[in-house]
Amino acid sequence: MCSSSYARSSTFLYLILAVLIAKASFCFSAKVYVVYMGSITDEDPDDTVKENHHILASLHSGSIEQAQASHIYSYRHGFKGFAAKLTDEQASQVSNMAGVVSVFPNTKRKLHTTHSWDFMGLVNNNEKVEVEGHSTINQTNIIVGVIDTGIWPESPSFRDTDMPPVPPGWKGQCQTGEAFNASSCNRKVIGARYYTSGFQAEEGSDEDVSFNSPRDSLGHGSHTASTAAGRYVENMNYNGLAAGGGRGGAPMARIAVYKTCWKSGCYDADLLAAFDDAIRDGVHIISLSVGGSSPQADYFNDGISLGSFYAARNGVLVVASAGNEGNPGSATNLAPWIVTVAASSTDRDFTSDIILGNGVNITGGSLSPLGLNASTRIISAADAFSGDFTPYQSSYCLDSSLNTTKTKDMVLVCRHAERTTKSKLEKSKIVQKAGGVGMILIDETDIGIAVPFVIPSAIVANKAGEVIQSYIKSTSNPMSRIFGSKTVLGTQPAPRVAAFSSKGPNSLTPEILKPDITAPGLNILAAWSPVAGTGNKMFGVVSGTSMACPHVTGIAALVKAVHPSWSPSAIKSAIMTTATILDNHQEPIKEDPDKARANAFDYGSGFVNPTRALDPGLIYDSQPEDFVAFLCSLGYDEKSLHLVTRDNSTCKGAFKTPSDLNYPSIAVPNLKDNFSVTRVVTNVGEATSTYEVAVVPPAGINVTVVPNRLVFTTIGQKIKFTVNFKVAAPSNGYSFGLLSWKNGKIQVNSPLAVRVAPASLGSFR
Repeated sequence: MCSSSYARSSTFLYLILAVLIAKASFCFSAKVYVVYMGSITDEDPDDTVKENHHILASLHSGSIEQAQASHIYSYRHGFKGFAAKLTDEQASQVSNMAGVVSVFPNTKRKLHTTHSWDFMGLVNNNEKVEVEGHSTINQTNIIVGVIDTGIWPESPSFRDTDMPPVPPGWKGQCQTGEAFNASSCNRKVIGARYYTSGFQAEEGSDEDVSFNSPRDSLGHGSHTASTAAGRYVENMNYNGLAAGGGRGGAPMARIAVYKTCWKSGCYDADLLAAFDDAIRDGVHIISLSVGGSSPQADYFNDGISLGSFYAARNGVLVVASAGNEGNPGSATNLAPWIVTVAASSTDRDFTSDIILGNGVNITGGSLSPLGLNASTRIISAADAFSGDFTPYQSSYCLDSSLNTTKTKDMVLVCRHAERTTKSKLEKSKIVQKAGGVGMILIDETDIGIAVPFVIPSAIVANKAGEVIQSYIKSTSNPMSRIFGSKTVLGTQPAPRVAAFSSKGPNSLTPEILKPDITAPGLNILAAWSPVAGTGNKMFGVVSGTSMACPHVTGIAALVKAVHPSWSPSAIKSAIMTTATILDNHQEPIKEDPDKARANAFDYGSGFVNPTRALDPGLIYDSQPEDFVAFLCSLGYDEKSLHLVTRDNSTCKGAFKTPSDLNYPSIAVPNLKDNFSVTRVVTNVGEATSTYEVAVVPPAGINVTVVPNRLVFTTIGQKIKFTVNFKVAAPSNGYSFGLLSWKNGKIQVNSPLAVRVAPASLGSFR
């Protein structure tokens, strides 16, 4: 009897152990997926959560407990769906369920959501029309088209004081609509349109469009427009933070607004209509802080690639964000006729100090001016779980997961696994609702974006979070005090590539190195929409490659103002070849969060330099027919090519490989012993000038350049050179180098990215 009882006990313990092991295995193998189930309906939000739990339970043999444990968040407002930790197999199962539109790893087609110009070298200019000896007065004739969420025209960033009449070539219009009339446009914002047909075709005509007009209800479009071309504002700040004068890169350029993006996103049909109108209206540059999720569809199945190709053929430069997925190969907007922009930091941070009861001081990030008046009891949110929620769920401070008896008047330590700023803000609201007076948020993604929390709060990285959790466990009465946010200038080193910034290699055409360039995109202050949930504020601080993109747009506008006859490719080349790969310590740029040395897949050609871009010396130019030849080199036939070109272009002049495109950077993704690349540079500097080559070869690769000396006698003269790559001591993966043409005053840089073909690796062993 005793033996039988022991056997049953052992079996029971074994089963418990097996369950625990299974749960642990699930936690380690699962990752966050978003399950998109279409437009929202009139069903009760609570029913939506129950439905989500039911779906998840079906993946866990009917277990509601495991379903709730895997459930991260329910989407009940903008669109219907949920986020959950799923294995790849479970994600595949969900994708085949009735009512499920798509399942993807925590990404969605979306918007890629001041001091930065000083940091880049445009110091104390306000609206000065001369930069480093170059007159930029012509920027009043440059029209920047912004395809985004619209504009808040009353912002001081968009006033037209002292601006001359609208350029005579402008053919656009000021489309009226809800809370937006003809007087909403002026000599600064010279045109505005909005697009709903594609959006409503997908989401229904009854869907809330939040201002059925060009007016911006989300803030994103106002922010990007003012970053690119906003007027100088004397006292720009956010909650007293980052106070000082602020402006866009080309403050006297004109702005034309194309509102294609709504609360739930942007659709290709509307984007293409906006491209079509912008080109016809007469814009010179299009700024597009929008992109799809990776991997990107090919050039014939991607609205942005198609629209920007048409723009380039009409002499319009398109600048676009690289994306915010932060993973290798995740960069989007990959077409070679687009300037693809990654995001990096400046030397300004918004920090909030945390002092623990043992005297340890930890620096976190925050945009909240709120602080605690005294030390307060601190607990882990995992120890305050409520009802049917598990400690794991409550550790993420999910809605209703906290026990209000345990959390009242406490500082809670919560965890965060998503990349969105909005969900971080929501956690502070959940803690406040549960009676908490403060929050320390451990950001598992280590992204470093400051957030305007509603209670005293600070974001810390994993390592700091471990210190805090260890302290809580070490004492029976753990205490902490959170101080209000402050502005810290002179952060070292800077710039750093932002952790969220999407990276190369180019997943579509690896012979084209992407991203092209990096610019400030972390905690950027600019104009905002006062109805966008920031407490009626006219300025906002946000992060993303969305914010980096308009920095490059503004620089492109300045280059266009100084060199109005230059092609889109020439402007792009000037921006790329004058960038720097060194930080303010004159050390190689690093990447967040681990501060490892960055490379061309992180920053492209480097960190943008607006003053040097005005005088690049040499440029790598391309014409529309070169892009046709490029497409032909990819194997597209003439029938499919015509879908893009809209004419009778042929492939008679096709390149042998995509590497033959005259691009300012060089990528060789499959080097077999040796390979040659040809480039042509055009002299746009002094008529008589001589450049000599300097090469930092990729590891294990011999690089030779012929000729190694370029002698120019006239402006506009073109010289061809050949770069030969030969395998010397092959290694796995990509290695990086730099090719520079130098004449004593100017240095024209091209990054090199080379990967040895697997077969060649074997032959050298």
